[in-house]
Formats: sequence, structure tokens, C-alpha cells
Amino acid sequence: METSALPDLRPARRCCVVLPTYDEADGIAVFLDRLLAATAGGDVDVLVVDDNSPDGTADVVRSHPAHGGRVRLLQRPGKEGLGVAYRAGFAHAVAVGYQVVVQMDADGSHSVEDLLPMIAGLDSADVVVGSRYVAGGATRGWPWTRRALSAAANLYARAVLRLRTHDATAGFRAWRSSAVHRAGLLATTSNGYGFQVESTWRAERSGLRVREHPIVFTDRTTGASKMDGAVAVEAFLSVARWRLGELTRHAGRGTSVAVPLSRP
Repeated sequence: METSALPDLRPARRCCVVLPTYDEADGIAVFLDRLLAATAGGDVDVLVVDDNSPDGTADVVRSHPAHGGRVRLLQRPGKEGLGVAYRAGFAHAVAVGYQVVVQMDADGSHSVEDLLPMIAGLDSADVVVGSRYVAGGATRGWPWTRRALSAAANLYARAVLRLRTHDATAGFRAWRSSAVHRAGLLATTSNGYGFQVESTWRAERSGLRVREHPIVFTDRTTGASKMDGAVAVEAFLSVARWRLGELTRHAGRGTSVAVPLSRP
């Protein structure tokens, strides 16, 4: 089913980069410095969403020279999962009136040099995905076991949900704020890394124009990965549940499959 194109962004875009953090005190200040320098003059602000990190990440953000200016802090009462943190950050950014919302990791895995090209890609797309699995994309510093797990997760999600996007689990994305509403991201239910797959699925089913921008993903050099077995199981089961729900609705109505989306 075709959907009408979203309205073009105004020439002067206001962008908010949402950075979820938990125990990132060792590297967050340096990353903020790099991010602000790479986007100087680009009308880009940063929102750190911290889940009450016990290592004092929020205090480091508050002490940054740009805090209260281009850097803002949204501190949450406790750790509830990546998806919950992103929903809180996205909701804040959209409510404030930003035209573009970017999601990326705060551990340095995503290159700040890719940010402005991805935002520019929204001239012809509604969502730009920083992709490791298109020509020019790659991962660096991962052991073969991690590479195999990531590749298998993408293959599984794409096959079960019939996705066109090559990097369905990517955590680096630029969204038009209108696309955030169209895809119903604030109504997502995933609390772990399944959020990335769910947002890909919703974007495609909503008829959004999804473009992939090749990136080189570099393994973190500070802090510890938040990926664990429970997160992987949640994502695996969620993908199967979403597809089953589609098939059930399709069989019941005898019409094209669609995802129930929230609207503003």
C-alpha cells in the first residue's frame, strides 16, 4: 500500500542527537567533545538520557562546559532498558520541536564524522540507517563470534519479518521527527536491543523511505557492553511474535498486512 511522502524539512534543520547512557563515565566527556566539534555550526544539540548510572555518568555530563547549552541531560530513576531510554529521549526531542532526531551509541562505536552526511541523507529519505551491511560498511575490533552473532541476528530478523533493510539491528539512525510519529516509535514495546529491529519493522511497514548509509562500526574502547543473553532472547522471541501477529491479522481480515501505528 502506497503512502504519501512526508513534507520536506525546512532548510535550517534543528537536530537532536539522543545518547542513552549507563555507566559511561569513563568516555562520555571525550565523546561529547568529538560530537560537538564534528557538528559545530550544524544546528545540532545533544540529549543524554542517563538511567541513573552508579558510576556518576550524569555528574560528568553536568560538568561538561556545553551542559545547559548544546548538551542537555535527561536523568531517569533507574535502568529500564535501551528501548525505554530511547522512547523517553525521542518523546522529549519531538515535544521540544526538533525536526530531526538521531539515535547513536555514546561509547564511540559510531563515528561522529558520519552524523552530518546521515542528516543530509534525509533530503531524500525519511530514515537514514548507519549500516554495517551495505557496500562500504564494516565492523572493526569484533571477534569472529560477535561478527557471526550479529550477522545471524540480522539474517533472522530480515527473513522472518521480510525486511529490505540490510542492517535491521543498527543503533545509529537519523529520523525526521514526522517519521518518528508515522512509525509509532513512541508506542514501541521492546526494552532491549530488539528496539532496533522493531523500529526497522515499523518504518518499513509504515511506508517510510529508508536509506542506508555505510558506516564502519568500531568496538567500544571504554566501559562494558550491555548485551547479554536475556536481551538476545527478548529480541528473538519478539521478532517471532511480531510476524505471527501480522499473519494472524492478515488471515483474519483477508487484506494486506499492516502494523497498528500510533499517531500524534
